[in-house]
Order: sequence, then structure tokens, then C-alpha cells
Amino acid sequence: MSDALPRLLVDPPWERDARAYRETTRAAAKGAALVPGLEPPADRSLVWADGEREEWLKLCDRPSYLGDKEKAILESEGWEGLVRAYEDGTVTYTPCQTYMFKRAPEELVRPLLADWSTNPKGGSGPRGDDLKALLARFGLDAHHIVFPHAKVDRRYGGDRALLPLLDLETAVLMAHWLSQGSTRRVAAEWLSGHGADAVPFLVPDALGKARVPRDKARAALAHIASRHGVPAVVDAARRYGDRAAEAVEGFLAEESAQEAPAEPPAKPVRPLTATWLNRDELPEVRLRDGRMLPPEAIENLIGALTLYVALPWGGEPTTNPELDEALDACEPASLAAFGRAIFERWIAQRTPSRSGWVLDQLCRTADDDAARRLGALLLKWPGSGTDKHAVQVLRAIGTDTALIQLHRVAQRASAPGRRRTAENCLAMAAKARGLSPDELADRLVPDLGLDDAGTLVLDYGPRRFTVGFDEELRPFVIDEAGKHRKALPKPGAKDDADLAPAAYQRFAALKKDVRGIAGDQIRRLERAMTTGRRWTADEFERYFVRHPLLRHIARRLVWTTGGTAFRIAEDRTFADAADAPVRLPDDARIGIAHPLDLGGAVAAWAELFADYEIVQPFPQLGRHVDELGGTERDTGRLARFEGATVPSGAILGLLRKGWERGPAEDGGVYHSVVRRLPGDAPDLVVELAPGIAVLAVDVFPEQTLREVRFTAPPRGALDPVTASELLADLAGLG
Repeated sequence: MSDALPRLLVDPPWERDARAYRETTRAAAKGAALVPGLEPPADRSLVWADGEREEWLKLCDRPSYLGDKEKAILESEGWEGLVRAYEDGTVTYTPCQTYMFKRAPEELVRPLLADWSTNPKGGSGPRGDDLKALLARFGLDAHHIVFPHAKVDRRYGGDRALLPLLDLETAVLMAHWLSQGSTRRVAAEWLSGHGADAVPFLVPDALGKARVPRDKARAALAHIASRHGVPAVVDAARRYGDRAAEAVEGFLAEESAQEAPAEPPAKPVRPLTATWLNRDELPEVRLRDGRMLPPEAIENLIGALTLYVALPWGGEPTTNPELDEALDACEPASLAAFGRAIFERWIAQRTPSRSGWVLDQLCRTADDDAARRLGALLLKWPGSGTDKHAVQVLRAIGTDTALIQLHRVAQRASAPGRRRTAENCLAMAAKARGLSPDELADRLVPDLGLDDAGTLVLDYGPRRFTVGFDEELRPFVIDEAGKHRKALPKPGAKDDADLAPAAYQRFAALKKDVRGIAGDQIRRLERAMTTGRRWTADEFERYFVRHPLLRHIARRLVWTTGGTAFRIAEDRTFADAADAPVRLPDDARIGIAHPLDLGGAVAAWAELFADYEIVQPFPQLGRHVDELGGTERDTGRLARFEGATVPSGAILGLLRKGWERGPAEDGGVYHSVVRRLPGDAPDLVVELAPGIAVLAVDVFPEQTLREVRFTAPPRGALDPVTASELLADLAGLG
């Protein structure tokens, strides 16, 4: 049987690599072409891609943390005062220092940069986009900060700040990273981008006596040769003389002639050993022809999943041709059950360390059931430090079901950071489909197999039932005699033994799905009302009027287009507040009416909905409306809310409405929440006392609104609906 199995399952690459490595080592010991003692260049430069530096400079303007003490200094004494406070040791918190170096006038902070010292292993230094901003602003003067932090900041993408750097340190690091699964992508991009310019930094190691750096440097040069050609690498190596150039040409020729991979690791990488994973508890994996994989093939499959499936931050899962072949040979349902069982065991073991591959393997094995399970867990993730990566995995799975779960996480997850990650992933998925996130969300609302009438026939064999949902999305059941029943009956002895249980289970799943969809879509449509989103007439017809589920929600709302308000009647026609017919023009832009859009017509609409006993899915006609006072517009200070004492739980409720918590300070306590607004509108900041502990929110059960202010006077930058919604959020805290 083993002869018919994919090669990876019988003779895995790491075993072949180990054999090749031993043979190569023996051959090298007999006399490899070496030119020891070469001195690499001491040059250091920055090489920017087109427009790259300009894009990174924009990151200097992104919001960063500045504590209350530093804000007070900046407001009273300006940048000069903040710089003096830094020099005398008053400003010590690294994020505040990073803010100063990014935003303060360059002539004030560049002289201080050389003495700025941070701890890259302490986790408090600049990271991610801050590293890119510092390098773009200060160039090589920031090298002592950027390099040590970037090489340890792979989680937040800070490693990409190394891409423009061209020097010996970076070249040696990239040669090492090329042999590591988690850093290989960045290393490959650096080597391909710098090409022949990187060669002089690598040749001394590639021709040196020390085996490990020699193997890594040769693999790096082989990568450059595969992208830019062997002659370009050899010509760049000729600065060390003809002997060195010939030696480089020789080993590159050997590399290309070998059957082994073009870029072998310096030392064979073996699979991780998952001691927490009991192989006997895993389901069997079948081939497409029905045969079961033997235990040794299962072991090799697990090993390949630990080695060859990785999901870089913001990227796509890595691929391996042999793993692709092995996975394609497996029957999809059994492979999905196998991958899901590994995941469930990992969760049960409280996500053991060094086991991130378990999440990544779902990118290749997950079916819709696994995507639903992962989405449900992400609403309240049980692990620590892996939740945002799990969100990325949902995006990488990429099916409609996975994206539906991703949207639920963006709307309902308990952690604000997780919601933001889900929003970013949805934006990436939408961009890949040529859509906006909102347009993608429209297309992800499933019809769950319901027909045009919003019903589904369930077959028990000798009897059938029609099921559907009413205007409030409550399920109903009608038997073949046309009689409404309270619930779908359980299968009986006379019913078909296969059809009836399947139909009963499908209805149970249908009710659960509709409950989740209803809550998610109601929140989405309320947000569409407050943000003023509009649909074309065709989109409105397709996504609301004809949709078997959403039309029930849409009928309970007032819509507007071009100053005309209307509702959707039972027969799917449109009518105004006087029940007169409304015809939508082909070029209509349709949105959900905010009470401020309706003006004096709110009372008439409220009376009509009361007459028809229409219960709205969220407050629309009875919604609280408010406006900024003249002083509030001019100063940006909302003094009417300051000094109020509110439950901490109410503040947490704001986070589910799109607000963000401020940075955690000493003791993991944050002292502010922020509502970021689009365009030129200033953000709204609420300062709290005593603050909320991130990991123990009940420590301080009440909060005093110490200060409520916009980051700049709003004046005409806020539209009336946005202003009203912000004020309603604050009024609802008490």
C-alpha cells in the first residue's frame, strides 16, 4: 500500500534532507571550495522602494500614547517643554518617548536620538509601525533603535522595518531567517529586493571555514541567484577576486544540479514533537479511494503540518508542493475531522506553548463546521496571546462561512483588539474580492436554503412540514394539512429512519443560525443608520426586499432616498407615511432613515407603525436625539457629562459600540476610552478615574468621568447624526 501513497507520507522531506545534509557535510569535509579570511564591507545604507519612505513617513502622524502627565506638559509648555522633561528624566515611559520622537519638531529631537536607549527584550520599546516611522524620519540615525527591536518584533510586523536596511548585520540576519519558517517570507523579500547589492555582505561567510554560517550564506546567495541569475551574483562576488568569484559560481552550479531543494536549510529542520497530542484519540484519515492511512503515514502528515503550514501576520498560508499533494489525496471530510480533532485537543489542553501550527493547519484542513467552531470560540477566546492569530486563520480559510464568522467576531467579540483585528481581516478579504467591507457583509448574509417565500420543506418520508420565520424571525411550522404547529415534531416510529432525524436536526441548526444572524444583522443595520450608509436600488432589492430573512427586518424600518421616506409593505411594494405608493427611481440611493432625517414626520411614522403593530428591531423612530451646544462646538469640552459616576460595565458597553480603550498603564489599568471618528472629525476622549483593570474589570466597579473632550473643537466637522449618536452614547452611561 505504501507504494501508492504520496511521497511525503512515506519518505518525508525532513528525512531526505537529513540524508542529503550528511552527504553534503561529508563532501564538504573532503574539500569544499573555500576562500577564508575575506573581509565584508563596513558600509551601511538605506535602499527604499518607490514611494516606500513617503508611506512610512505618514505613520509618524498615527495616534500614539501620551499619558496625562505628558499631555499636561505638552499643552502648557509645548514641544520644548516636553523635550526638557525628557532630558531631566520626567518622561520615562517608552511609548511616550516614542510619541515625542515621532511627532516633535525634528530639530528638537534628532540631537537626542543617539542617546535614546530602550530594551528590545523588555517588550516596552517601539514596535510595528512605530519602527517604520522612526526609520523613515531619522534614517540611519535610528539604526540603534530600529534594528534590535525589529529583529524580535515579528508579531506586530516590526521585522519589516528591516527591509530598506543594507549592511552586514542585516544580511547575516536574513541569511539566518531564510532557514526559519516564521521569518522566511521577510528574508526572501529582503534578499530578492536588494539582489546583487547584498552579495558582498554574504560572500565572506559563504566561502569561510565555519560550516553553519557558510551553509546559511550559500542558501541566501542561491536565493538571490534564483531571482536575479547566477551571473549577477558571480559578478558581485568578483570584488573579492577571481578565485572567490569562481568558488561562488562553483557552489551555485552544484546547488542547481542537486535534486535537493534549491534552498536547503543550514541544518535539517525536523517536525515539532507534540507531547500533548495523543495520536490514538484522533480519527482515522481516509484516502479518496476509501483506504485508511497507516499510523506511520499519519505521523508524517502531522509532522508536515507542523513544518510546512505557517500563516505570517497579514499574509497568506505558506505552501509546500508535497504537502499539497498529500492533502489532495485525502478524502476531504475525514481530513477535516482529523484537523478539527487536533484543534479540539489543543483547546482542551489550554493551548500548549510552541503549538501555533495547530491554528495554522486549519487553513488547510478546516471545513465549515471547523470555521463555525473557531468563530464561536473567538467570541470569548480561551487562550492567551493567540486570539488575534486565530482571527487571521478565519480570514485565511476564506470560505463564505469563515467570513461570516469573522464578521460576527468583528461585531461581538469581547476584546476590542480582537474586534479590530477581525475588522482589518474583513477589509483585506473584501479588497481581495474588489469590494468594501460593507459590500462584503451584504453578500455574506446566507439564505440558509430558504425559498423565495422564506420557507423550507422538511421531509420525514411519509409526512412533510413547511418551516419558516415570521416578521420577528420566530420560527413557525405548518403541516401538510395547512395547520400551524407549535414546534416541529420529533421523528416517530413510522417516519423514515434516515430522512426524519436529518430533517429534525436541520431545523434545530436552522433556528440556531437564524438567531445568530438576526442579532448580527440588526447591529449591522443600526450601524448603517448611524453612519449614513446608502445602497443602490438594485442592491436594496437584492439584499433586503428579496432576501428570505433580511426582508423581515427591513419591513420593520423606515427607509429614505432623496428626501422621500418609505417602508416596505407586506407585498414588497413601497409606501410613504400616508400609505401612498412610492416608486423608487433607478438611480436611487437608499438608506435607513435616522430620526434627524425625518424631521417633523417622525410622529406620523410612529403612529403608522403603531397602527400596523410593527415592532422595530432597534430604536429608530423612538431614538434619543441631541445636539452639541454652542460652547461645546467651540471648545470641544462636554462639561455636562463630567463628574458623573457610572458603572464600569457601562464603560465596557461603549467598547461594543465602536469605542476603544486607551493604553494600559501601570498595573494594567487604562484610564480613558476613545471614539475615533472618520475624516477630519476630531476624536472624542473620556478620561476615567480610578480606571479599569484589563485583567480584573471588577476591581473598580464604578468610574468617574473626569474629563470629556474632543481632541480639537468640532465646530463644523461633525454632522448632526454623528453628534447625536455620540451624545446618546454618553447619556446612556448613567
